[in-house]
Amino acid sequence: MATVTKKDLIEQVARDTGMKRVIVKRLVQSLLDNMILELGRGNRLEFRDFGVFETKERAPRVAQNPRTLERVKVPAKKVVKFKVGRLMQKSVEDLDSVLENLDVSTDRVVPDDALVDSRV
Repeated sequence: MATVTKKDLIEQVARDTGMKRVIVKRLVQSLLDNMILELGRGNRLEFRDFGVFETKERAPRVAQNPRTLERVKVPAKKVVKFKVGRLMQKSVEDLDSVLENLDVSTDRVVPDDALVDSRV
């Protein structure tokens, strides 16, 4: 499995849309910045077929240090949760059928062997 970076995605979107990479970079960064801002405000972000991002409050708990076996209080904290959408889940299960329906170029930034499910 390969790692795809933000830079890789920006290059692919620029190639798919014919837009300049600098403009795509600004758009992507603005999208990410606004996602962080909205999640920080406690808002839920819903992208149909892709998934839903939302913040949840994790309850305080008592944990144990595995080395010393000492009990440690862990305070409550907010975490970001992601629930996978329908199309995303389907693509994980069967990438070829999903690629037929997506409007993207087949000249991928990601090498073809990186798209192969390693569980096979």
